[in-house]
Amino acid sequence: MTETWTLILSLAAATFTVRLSGYLLGRRLPDHGPWARGLQALPGCLILSLVTCLLMQGGPLEWVSGAVAFAVALATRSLPLTMAAGIAAICLLRAYF
Repeated sequence: MTETWTLILSLAAATFTVRLSGYLLGRRLPDHGPWARGLQALPGCLILSLVTCLLMQGGPLEWVSGAVAFAVALATRSLPLTMAAGIAAICLLRAYF
């Protein structure tokens, strides 16, 4: 029983430390300048790199669904609609081909 409580308390302390360090680091990030622009662009760059890797590993079905998502992105400029269109396209293509 003691090992269980030690594990629970250790994980709670680690979780608190990670959250606190994120808060303290976030307060020190710049609000303007080149570093701020780079950090603002980071989430989009990460998504783009993940999608690119998946497309390079995928076949024609993935390329078609990527093209559908790209067309929806250009037409609507809406991230949720783009994601929904890409997911729907790959699901339908995989179900029927």
